[in-house]
Formats: sequence, C-alpha cells, structure tokens
Amino acid sequence: MIGYTCASPDERYTQQERRNRDVVLDFYDAGVNRRDYAAAFRHLGDRYIQHNPNASDGAAGLREFFAGIEKQYPKFRVEIKRVFVEGDMVALHVRSFDGPTINGEAGVDIFRLEAGKIVEHWNVIQPIPDSLPHANTMF
Repeated sequence: MIGYTCASPDERYTQQERRNRDVVLDFYDAGVNRRDYAAAFRHLGDRYIQHNPNASDGAAGLREFFAGIEKQYPKFRVEIKRVFVEGDMVALHVRSFDGPTINGEAGVDIFRLEAGKIVEHWNVIQPIPDSLPHANTMF
C-alpha cells in the first residue's frame, strides 16, 4: 500500500468507506504507477463514466488514455498526498512527476463507486509553477 494522509481518522469511516478507499488506492497505484492494467481494471464496474475530456468512457477508453501517457511519458508517476472519503465518493489530492510539465502537476481525482467498483471519474489538474506569490506549497 502506498503512503497517504486521510482527511479523517480511519475510525471515522464506515467499513464500506474504508473498502472504497482501498479499492481506489489499489486502482490508482496499479494503473497509474505500476501500469498493471489488469490489476487496476478489475476495480472498474460494468459501466465506467469518464468526465476527463481526454479519455473515453469504459475500460477501453481508460486503457487508451493510459497507453498514451505511458508512450509520451514513460517515467510518469503520481504521489498521493491526501485521501478524502464520503459515502460512495473517494477523492485523491495528488502530485505528478515526469509528465507534461517541468515541475509536475497538482491534481484532484474524484471517484464514485457502486457495490465496491469504480463507476465514475472526474479530475482537475494544475501545473506547478516555478514560484508562488506566498510561502505555501500546493500540497
């Protein structure tokens, strides 16, 4: 299991919320960082709705999207900074490395699950600038 910080203590989550969190973390690590698509895609529901404008719905669309990233950025990886869980929704606050921008990107991926399977995904991505107008980080 990869390291992360949950927004709430583990005991605040229901058993189903903890399972949902673990499904999303395994999916993300397998698909994005290890590129083990068979392991990742076992977490997808029969239907998978994609809201990323660069990926199509379904496992085939996701496979095509991942293949494109892998081809363009073979060293691309993502570090999970925070996990938010509420009911059937899991959100990850992440930092990417070795992708399309020099400093990496800050992002949020939001997943909706049904019966323990990922059925919907949204994300927002923001490049990390060279400097910030304050002493804070993006994480």
